[in-house]
Amino acid sequence: MTTPKMSDAIRPSNEQEEALLRRIAAQHRPSFEKLFGSYHPRIFKFVFRLTRSYSAADELANDVLLTVWQNAEQFRAESKVSTWIFGIAYRQSLRYLGKRKPDALPLFDQDALAHDENSDFERQNWVQHGIQQLPPKQKLTVMLVYYLGLSCEETAVATDSPVSTVKTRMFHARRKMKDYLAKSAVPTSATEADGHE
Repeated sequence: MTTPKMSDAIRPSNEQEEALLRRIAAQHRPSFEKLFGSYHPRIFKFVFRLTRSYSAADELANDVLLTVWQNAEQFRAESKVSTWIFGIAYRQSLRYLGKRKPDALPLFDQDALAHDENSDFERQNWVQHGIQQLPPKQKLTVMLVYYLGLSCEETAVATDSPVSTVKTRMFHARRKMKDYLAKSAVPTSATEADGHE
């Protein structure tokens, strides 16, 4: 009989997470370990979709949770714990992306391919490349809304932006993605190759 992974377990309620944060603020390590087990996979997934690098995503996820450990007493319960934590992830990811040129961010690294054998590589690469073309704030907003499932209101809190700004970023991101995907749907070389077969 196998032990279920933390990610498979039922996530704690917001009230339970608030209690965890209060104990973390008092430097209670077992509470931090519990929160770490619940959030590290989710934060890792979020930042991996941005960086496409296992090592960068792991480092960023660890940095986010270290910030939670060091600043738990600053949580004021004005939003959900998850929104507060992903706000930290948003700001740290924005700094990370701001330090790198878009071309310096790999679409996939070798570790990703080795660990994701069942992925539709070409489709994911295509969509991910489109996302990488977006400006950093639009890119992160798309990730928060589509990949993490935050509402526009929660995303506004996480990004410290008005809801109208989040909706505007989503509008422009969708339009740019639609244009990019339409222009790159069938590469010219693939069409020519099919014509010669």
